[in-house]
Amino acid sequence: MLEGNSNKVFVLDTNVVLYDYRCIYSFEEHNVVIPITLLEEIDKFKRGNEIINYNAREFSRELDALIGNNLLSQGVRLHTGGCLVVDTDVKMGERLRGIFWEDSSDHRILSLAYNLAEKYGRDRVCLVSKDINLRMKAKSIGVQAEDYETGKVKDISELYTGKNIIEDIDPEAVDELYRDGAVPAGRLLNGRTPYPNEYFIIRNGAKSALASYQKTTGRLHIVEKRRAYGIQPRNAEQTFSLDALINTDIKLVSLAGKSGTGKTLMALAAALERRNNYKQILLARPIIPLSNRDIGYLPGDIRTKLDPYMQPLFDNLAVIKNQFEEDSQDYRRISDMVNAEKLLIMALAYIRGRSLSKVYFIVDEAQNLTPHEVKTIITRAGEGTKIVFTGDPYQIDTPYLDSRSNGLTYLIDKMKGQELYAHVTLEKGERSLLAEIASDLL
Repeated sequence: MLEGNSNKVFVLDTNVVLYDYRCIYSFEEHNVVIPITLLEEIDKFKRGNEIINYNAREFSRELDALIGNNLLSQGVRLHTGGCLVVDTDVKMGERLRGIFWEDSSDHRILSLAYNLAEKYGRDRVCLVSKDINLRMKAKSIGVQAEDYETGKVKDISELYTGKNIIEDIDPEAVDELYRDGAVPAGRLLNGRTPYPNEYFIIRNGAKSALASYQKTTGRLHIVEKRRAYGIQPRNAEQTFSLDALINTDIKLVSLAGKSGTGKTLMALAAALERRNNYKQILLARPIIPLSNRDIGYLPGDIRTKLDPYMQPLFDNLAVIKNQFEEDSQDYRRISDMVNAEKLLIMALAYIRGRSLSKVYFIVDEAQNLTPHEVKTIITRAGEGTKIVFTGDPYQIDTPYLDSRSNGLTYLIDKMKGQELYAHVTLEKGERSLLAEIASDLL
């Protein structure tokens, strides 16, 4: 039995469970309905090493522990105050059979939501799905539908960028910053308290400086432009990035920005520069197969299957190697590190379950991760490990994530203010003039 006459009834789509296996606790005192079709579908996802497989297994365990000796068809009370029910009324009425000819899992879930809306009222029942098309189908037949909002950033336009510009300040403060290497933050920020490791471009006429805020000292410290394993930063944002990436006291760094801004290149160069501080440099990225087909369909062994997905990382490594002559020590060192697996490029799926100690870990294309995946990766960090996430929150390659719900955006929003964390949003493309124009206009 569903609780209350005023409490809403939320019908879950399968993709919501695969996104967040604890989603049933996200609806406060309202009722949650699980279509029987959802249980049939997640059974297909239980085997595998991807996050959706993990979520499918955990949801089944969560449900089993919650039920106890109760019958889910009669409802189980949640600690949030609502009631959880598994509903089997997926049969299409005459109206829906005339609209949706195909008998599919989506249409069965849609039929259940429609039947509940007819029973309890259209203003009380809502289908929750991360599938835009299913939500539009629901609304076209008069059923309320919404995205699963838990874990979403409210307004990405106000997302923390990690940098600010200070203008029209006392010229003597800039002189003091260059002379002493630091100035009290209050002299430049008019009482505003910045986030730890926040970066600033300070300008006053012809005088300018780059600085970062250190919470332990309460001062803005000058950030000097420096090279990292042959790579020279080309703008203030790249300078800030290298400063955060090289600083061993900062254990977690995120870099966001469009293609060509140098995110992955800066991260890899900094890792090589700090190679003596770590036992291994790991570079990984999530695999998003074309047409959602598993990489097992591709020909060849596992390395042959993965190489096309890892090629952008190899390209960045080649850029760094090409700064040096082939017979130079710096060039040979990179090859030696790759051969000895001190520098390892791999698929992100193979990281799960490991404990990473004294590792410089770079995760590329982090916008294609869910918040739960990002959390899982960070919790792998052992003593002496530094983790770097890079990506473009607006360039999503997975169907059920967007600029507000992806793991990179979530990380930036939740971690700002932590002393061991730094973030920089890079905006200026440095790949080429052609690439910059194409990124802005096409």
